Amino acid sequence: MKKALTLIAAAMFMLGGGNAQAQETMKIGKQNISVKDRRMTPEALWAMGRISSYAASPDGKHIVYQVGYYSVKENKSHHVLYMMNADGTNQQLLTKSNKNETDATWLSADKLAFLSGGEIWTMNIDGSNRQQASRTNGAVEGYKFSPDQSKVIILKSMPFHEIIKKNPDDLPKATGRRVTDLMYRHWDHYVESIMHPFVAEVSNANGTLAIANTMTDILEGEPYECPMEPFGGIEQLDWSKDSKQIAYTCRKKTGREYSISTDSDIYLYTISTRETTNLCKPAGYKAPAFDATKSLKNQPVNAPENLKNNVGYDQNPKFSPNGRFIAWKSMERDGYEADINRLCVYELATGVKRYVSQAFDSDVDDFCWSDNKDAQIYFIGVWHGTENLYAINWKGELKQLTNDWADFGSLQMLNDGKRIIAERHSFLASADLYVITPNFKKTDITKPQKKGQGTTVQQITFENKHIFDKLDMPKVQQRWAKTTDGKELLYWIILPPNFDETKKYPTLLFCEGGPQSPVSQFWSYRWNFMIMASQGYVVIAPNRRGLPGFGHEWCEAISGDWTGQCIRDYLSAIDDAADNLSYVDRDRMGAVGASFGGFSVYYLAGHHDKRFKAFISHDGAFNLESMYTDTEENWFSNWEYDDAYWNKNLTVNAKRTYENSPHRFVNKWDTPILCIHGEMDYRINANQGMGAFNAARMRGIPAELLIFPDENHWVLKPQNGILWQRTFFNWLDRWLK
Repeated sequence: MKKALTLIAAAMFMLGGGNAQAQETMKIGKQNISVKDRRMTPEALWAMGRISSYAASPDGKHIVYQVGYYSVKENKSHHVLYMMNADGTNQQLLTKSNKNETDATWLSADKLAFLSGGEIWTMNIDGSNRQQASRTNGAVEGYKFSPDQSKVIILKSMPFHEIIKKNPDDLPKATGRRVTDLMYRHWDHYVESIMHPFVAEVSNANGTLAIANTMTDILEGEPYECPMEPFGGIEQLDWSKDSKQIAYTCRKKTGREYSISTDSDIYLYTISTRETTNLCKPAGYKAPAFDATKSLKNQPVNAPENLKNNVGYDQNPKFSPNGRFIAWKSMERDGYEADINRLCVYELATGVKRYVSQAFDSDVDDFCWSDNKDAQIYFIGVWHGTENLYAINWKGELKQLTNDWADFGSLQMLNDGKRIIAERHSFLASADLYVITPNFKKTDITKPQKKGQGTTVQQITFENKHIFDKLDMPKVQQRWAKTTDGKELLYWIILPPNFDETKKYPTLLFCEGGPQSPVSQFWSYRWNFMIMASQGYVVIAPNRRGLPGFGHEWCEAISGDWTGQCIRDYLSAIDDAADNLSYVDRDRMGAVGASFGGFSVYYLAGHHDKRFKAFISHDGAFNLESMYTDTEENWFSNWEYDDAYWNKNLTVNAKRTYENSPHRFVNKWDTPILCIHGEMDYRINANQGMGAFNAARMRGIPAELLIFPDENHWVLKPQNGILWQRTFFNWLDRWLK
């Protein structure tokens, strides 16, 4: 239901970075499958390797990267490490064990560290001379060595019973949980532990790395998490270049205060003194008290005089190579999880903060420093439905470096200082690694490039080429439509393989989640446009109101108006397609979506004027009054609905929101609907999907419910993923074919 707070981390999880159902003793490798009729199938999709993390060697000559492989038969995954030259040649599998080997980092040009079995290990770059460096009884969940390698940050979970009280020792089999405050569960689990960063000394005798068992808890005695739930990892911490300080991300709140606030900060921890400084707020700053009679966006903390104190999300700090600056992603307003992600640069010597990305009217999704002395930063951000690469400097001067119909998902500098390594994917291509060479003078990003001097993009991995070579490929097009308020709306069109424009095709309207997530060139192992088109459907995917990449005003238009212009934009797109694309069969159209997209489907079911013949809603909100208190992140519903439903003097937006909840229009439902939900989804509880299905059946409408007791807001287990895809297409084929 939300825009990912760390978009890249969430994207990596969906691309395969998450270790869902990984088994330490199951060795699953690259799969070479047969494909019938050259069509993408659920089985082909799950046979693909999923590239996630990667790192370049200190000399810029080698790249180590991680791939996850999945077995549908075993219902498990296995994660391995590969090594290659920086140009993609001489690829070698480093993994020797049946255990998962992940999170590789470089210790030197010829030595790596990695995680296996919850411990830090080291090995040579050819995979030889493996040695265990930490001994924590398998407790390591992330790590980062200091630049001088004298110390290491280790992420470990520790018991947390501030909210859910510990059961009496004489009742060891009791399953009850005594809850005393909010935020007692998050995403897909009950919060009975939190992660803390620890600092340990590192010794290196005769080439053997050893990590001390005695560690210092950076947040000792503090009941706060670092990294932050639900997607945060080691990217939320960074070492200073002199190895004397650590910058880290933390939201220092618990319970009710945590559940209604997105106010996280960047802190600077000094190793020698164990002192911590907040870089986002002045010493002694105290946020104004929460006023329960006002909507969240109108809280005193969001008054103009307080916004300068970084009261929204601040996360993912990175020190500049010269040690002069720290940069991080920063949102302005408290309680607004989808506020624009600005690039904040902090000068350590002066304490001056600058938001340098103001010229880019969209989110900064990931970034890396260049190696020059002029504080130049490369970043990726979405604009007009694609996620491309940009450069910006301390003055805020902006230059676009790539202009592909693709999404770059993450990036880092190769250590030769001249090239960038990035993960890239699209509607028709799974994640692979690319090397980008900006061929302009690094200190002057404002001058136009001369012919022949533009940025070059070179693909260096081809993880799933052996499968794609067996498939007929769909085609992707763009089209702009006029909206009901006279604006221009971009929508993507994905056409089936071997497309024949003289034929009529069943057509799907894709409704995006978020509500403020872009319909850019994403690749998903569930909501995959290539497989939808390969099953014979035309896909219409609009960038409706509320999506980033079209300016701040366009993106902001969704909050407090879930059923207004954004719904009209959906209908404008599908009507434009039906009226102007001869191959769209207006008598065989369906609408599908997840999260906010699932909510959109439930709402359209009562307002579509017989446009659609089938609906599919995955993890959608159905009853907004129930959703307001069901969700664990209360800031979300506070901001999006504008007010609590129990307040007597509701704002105009709040009144409109509750009056237009989809459950109030079930009497107008007339179309078959498939409802899908995970029972471990604590963002949008399963009662929402069950309620919608029950209502449809009580009305006598053809309906099915696909319920997953062991899945969250996503579907992560291989056999569940296959079941999801088969159920999805069986339902569509039944009503649209």
